[in-house]
Formats: sequence, structure tokens, C-alpha cells
Amino acid sequence: MKAILVDKKDRSLHWSDVPDPVMKSEEVLVKIEAVALNRADLMQREGDYPPPPGCPDWMGLEIAGTIVSVGEEAAEKSAWRVGDKVCALLGGGGYAEYVTVKYDMLMPIPKNCSMIEAAAMPEAFATAYLNLFIEGKIEEGNTLLMQAGASGLASVVIPMAKAFGIRVITTVIDEEKVEAVRKVGADIVVNTLKQPLKDVLKAELEAGRSVDVAIDCLGGEAMGDCLPYLTHGARWIMIAALAGTKTQIDLKNIYVRNVRIVGSTLRSRHPSVKAQILANLVRDVWPKVEQGLVKPTIYKVLPITEAEAAHDILYRGENIGKVVLTVGE
Repeated sequence: MKAILVDKKDRSLHWSDVPDPVMKSEEVLVKIEAVALNRADLMQREGDYPPPPGCPDWMGLEIAGTIVSVGEEAAEKSAWRVGDKVCALLGGGGYAEYVTVKYDMLMPIPKNCSMIEAAAMPEAFATAYLNLFIEGKIEEGNTLLMQAGASGLASVVIPMAKAFGIRVITTVIDEEKVEAVRKVGADIVVNTLKQPLKDVLKAELEAGRSVDVAIDCLGGEAMGDCLPYLTHGARWIMIAALAGTKTQIDLKNIYVRNVRIVGSTLRSRHPSVKAQILANLVRDVWPKVEQGLVKPTIYKVLPITEAEAAHDILYRGENIGKVVLTVGE
């Protein structure tokens, strides 16, 4: 089969021949039809985010496709059958024609969703669910701060939060994206190049609408500046540090206000934890997807042979929503 490999010399991407995957008894073999991009793909390409042991070397964390073979144990322990249309959360290996997946890392494609939409859901939806409901313990009526409102993850987190009755504040650095992000469902969109986020959070605190949970992929100096203006007992969840890894924190504020700073990545979780998150998604979120309350925002679709161009979209930060690669005809 073919997969996207990274050239070790210049980090360029190439659609190359690789060995066919070998399916284990607890796995199914999926013919991939679409794979969505994540910033973790860029980090892996640059050598900063290696795949877990046992996963293929090539990138790709979320796919949609058709089951073409089912292992004996997978058939005994699940209802998956050849021909089922599925989406899957992977440790890696989605930039390819085929992938083997443990049976409990698969989800049915929600009704009224295309393969392209379904491919954009497993990683982003699982990350959103993990940080909103498990780490964030967010509740109806709470206020969420979602950093980087134009990102693929935010395009899922914001409508998911709104579907569960949560008020959302988000950030952008491009005035042209404000209205597009607002259409995703955010109540307040802050252009942080024009207005410091800490000023907005301070005003919200004084108005009695302070942030209960923050999901932050940016970090940087501004992170520490924002912490004094959260709800007592708030959770600030760090999932990346694209704006910098250093900040200054008033420790007294942390313990006096019972603020919790939580580090969180989905990829590092034990497979059993990921399987439970996926089961929770199908139970709690899929009905809202089928009702049209939550759907991924697709920015652009390209063939997998144009993976380099797709990565460039993320590197430039031009997308609002997910970029998806199609595989085969």
C-alpha cells in the first residue's frame, strides 16, 4: 500500500510504498477514505511528537473509511462487520490507504455525516470531550474560554459547548476571522491584537460572568496575566503552548482562588481511557450531531497526494476549521 512519508533530510512529504499492515486478532482493517489534519501532525513531521510504540511511523490521528476485514477477537467482542462505515481514533498511521485499528477505537459514522465530516471528528471530538467534561468538569450555564477560535479544535469545542448550554468566549488574531468564528457559535470573540484578553476577563469577572473553564493551546506570557480573573475554583487546561512555554504566575492567586492548572493531551492517555471517551462520545454527543447541533467545520479538502499543501495551510494559520485529505477515488 501507499502512505505519506517524511523525508529525513528536508522534512518534505512523499506518497510512497510501505508494507501492508498486519492485522491482530483484536483489530479490524479499515480502507481509509478520508483523514483529517491536526497540529500534532506538524509536530510529528518536525520530530517533536513521536507516535506511541507499535504505531506506524507516518502521521494521521483520525480517519473515516470502510471495514474490509475483522479479526477473530474483534468479531467476538464487538458488533463490527465487513462493510461497516466507521471513523476511528488512531495513535498514528492515518495518512495511508489502509490502517489496522483495535475494535474499541472505532465509532459508527453519525447519520447525515459524510466521510469527510466523519474523518474530522474522532481526534477533535475526543479532545473536546476530554477537556470539557472530564478535565474541565464543565456544566450547563458555565462560561468557557476557548483559545485560538479559528483552529480546527475550536471549531468543534465551541459548538459542542453551546449544544450543552455553555457560554463561550474565544480569541483570534485576525479581524477578518471574527465574524466567521462568531458564526461557529462563540458569544464573545476577542481580537487579542487589539485588546488584551486579561482586560476582557477582568470585565467579565466584575460583571459576574467569569470564566469557569479555559482550554488553552497558546500559553505564552498572556496566560499568567489571565489567571487572576477567573471564577473561584476555575480550571485552566493547557493542551499546547503555541505562543510560548514561559509565563509568570501569581501563586497566591492560585491557592486563594482555588484555581487548577491542568496539563492535558489525548495522545498520551492509556488506550482504555481513549476507548471510554469514544464510547461516551457515541452516547452523549452523537445524538446532538445527528440533530445538527454539532458538526465539524470543514475548511478545505485536498487529495492525499497534496498533503504538503494541506500542511502549509495549517502552518500559515489560514484555516477556520478542519483540513481533510481524501484517499483513493
